[in-house]
Amino acid sequence: MKLGYWTPVYGGFLRNVGDESMPATWSYVRELSITADRLGFHTTLVPELYLNDRKGIEAPSLEAWSLSTAILAVTERLRVMTAVRPGFHLPAVTAKESATIADIGWTSGSGDERFALNVVAAWWEEEAKQYGGRFTTHDARYDQASEFVRILRGLWTETPYDHRGEYFSVENTILSPKPRTSPPIFAGGESEQGRESIAGFADSYALHGGTVDEIRTKVADMNARRERVVGQPFEEFAMSAYVIVRDTEEEAQRELERITTLDPASPGYASFEEFLRHSQLDFELSRREYSVGTRGLRPNLVGTAEQVAAGIRAFEEAGVTLLLIQSSPAIEELTRIGEQVLPLVSLATVGGAQS
Repeated sequence: MKLGYWTPVYGGFLRNVGDESMPATWSYVRELSITADRLGFHTTLVPELYLNDRKGIEAPSLEAWSLSTAILAVTERLRVMTAVRPGFHLPAVTAKESATIADIGWTSGSGDERFALNVVAAWWEEEAKQYGGRFTTHDARYDQASEFVRILRGLWTETPYDHRGEYFSVENTILSPKPRTSPPIFAGGESEQGRESIAGFADSYALHGGTVDEIRTKVADMNARRERVVGQPFEEFAMSAYVIVRDTEEEAQRELERITTLDPASPGYASFEEFLRHSQLDFELSRREYSVGTRGLRPNLVGTAEQVAAGIRAFEEAGVTLLLIQSSPAIEELTRIGEQVLPLVSLATVGGAQS
């Protein structure tokens, strides 16, 4: 199991807490990136959102691709997984950008594997309207993503490359220099169309948070789909989770209560009310869904370092290979997790391998 984290492009992760002491600035992200690299975190996911869905659409948020380039330039080992929404990008330009960013990762020390892509079909129609993105029907967005990845891989490996499709076309296109190896492709989706598409075009699968049993079922399902389509299982399974580590379980539960206490004055509260009207969930689950997002509290990685490490090992046994942590404030919390939890997880993995 590798531990990674979300880069806080929107100034935090909590919808009920206004100021999380982690501003949406390069200065903060730079310090976080260097700290995480030093502590031994494996991957950071840099989400791509042009509007802020955590703090309100008028709140500041950072752009993923320029940020990813900068993170690679100031770190030595950390892998950067950059989100990309095909409706906002030209695939040939993205292929070119990816080759350059991968080279920045290589010259920083560890090669092309320091850069990966997280292909996101997109979900926010208002953002697409404001930024000129192509926002089609749900199933069509996965068809678009599949075609987008096909062009990326073609340009990364062939010269010249031609493709004429339903969403994108390139003609006699030359991409040079090419990446030394094609950057790995992650993708996530839970609809039938999404899972089928991802089984065909992605190398690895990204999961929202869930219980151990839920995740074990999803891992088995996605591996079966990919083996049927591609002939082999996924390379990695990444799961998002919000993690709280404290000296005692009681302290951890108090922090959980603090971040899930609803604030009717928060910018996103109206959307929460709409969420409740259109959902059939009990209140506690709804509170957790709203407070963090990506179902980050559902894995219940809340407690002492030993309790959280045990929980992580259970998800590893269920098939998760990369945990993408959200925590607040990120520098302080990731330092605590890196110093107290990461050694326990690493020792257990080494011990299991030796036995």
